[in-house]
Amino acid sequence: MADRDVTIERHDNGDSGEYLARVSGSDASGKLTWVKRGGSRVADHTLVPPALRGQGIAMELVEALVADAREQGFKIVPACSYVAAKFDENPGWSDLRG
Repeated sequence: MADRDVTIERHDNGDSGEYLARVSGSDASGKLTWVKRGGSRVADHTLVPPALRGQGIAMELVEALVADAREQGFKIVPACSYVAAKFDENPGWSDLRG
């Protein structure tokens, strides 16, 4: 959807955190959760409710995690099957895989 406005919020709770995708005009939000393990973040769950599916929301969440990993210097362990599939599809991220 070209006319939607997506805002990604980052919440870091020390040993865990999440990325929330809020879409203008919707009360629903997508979420990617992670837990810290050493110098890595284990991406353990991605959830996009039915009202937001098919709009690329989950990919935007993963891209936000990848951008933070590049900026902050941590590795990503893709425990979530969606995140693992996106890592497999994007070989340019292989240096971030923990």
